[in-house]
Amino acid sequence: MDLLKHRPIKRSKLRLKVGKWWFMGKRYAKWMADTGNSAKTHSSLGLPHTVFRHETPLYRQLRNVDMWLQSNKVINLKLAAERLNGLLLKPGEKFSYWRTIGKPSSRRGYVDGMILYYGTYGVGVGGGLCQMSNLIYWMTLHTPLTVTERHRHSYDVFPDASRTQPFGSGATCAYNYLDLQIVNETTDTYQLNVRVEEEMLVGEWRCSAPSRYRYDVYEKEHRIELRPWGGYIRSNRIHREVYAASGEMLEDQFVASNEAIMMYAPLLPDEQP
Repeated sequence: MDLLKHRPIKRSKLRLKVGKWWFMGKRYAKWMADTGNSAKTHSSLGLPHTVFRHETPLYRQLRNVDMWLQSNKVINLKLAAERLNGLLLKPGEKFSYWRTIGKPSSRRGYVDGMILYYGTYGVGVGGGLCQMSNLIYWMTLHTPLTVTERHRHSYDVFPDASRTQPFGSGATCAYNYLDLQIVNETTDTYQLNVRVEEEMLVGEWRCSAPSRYRYDVYEKEHRIELRPWGGYIRSNRIHREVYAASGEMLEDQFVASNEAIMMYAPLLPDEQP
């Protein structure tokens, strides 16, 4: 067993910048060579059947995080929602988060928001768009659509205040090399609807046919472990139970495993009052 696994590695700013350019270039080249069926069609008319709906709060009280960053996040989410709302994912088509939204730049109206960066947070144009990718990923786990690319957070930056979903059930994003991609391998057409309300980011997957299955997403094997280098690693496995429309459970599917370096002091069972 590698006891130093996950120990944070400090890299120079130059190396981080060069690495980012390298991975972005690889993604651009992959896009140019991709001849697959990308989802591009939008419809203002909602498909008749709601498969799954979810909403997340736009504002959270986070320690040492200025609220103006969250206000700017809402601006960025509204711009992204304009590109995503009403998108149809037809049988055989692939959805790419970044190819649909495009590059978040100040020229396109995006503003500085909070971005998570190697275990801390900073400020960057388009910051806050991870809330949208988190929402879409969580909703997709409650559909028969197939997630073909998803990236987990390597750091657990904030405690579980008001968390309603299992740890590790989101999808981090960074233009353009950390993408969220979903393929429709069913025979039905799906539609992604997202909107920004006064207090909530709201999303839903709709479908051209009634749902044949229901999904219950949960975590198992959740652990917080102290490592020899002095830090804590948090880990778990995400599963989902698949139910037929009749209510019969058909199978328990493994979805993903997560491991993240905790950037705050954990409240372990033997420390609780």
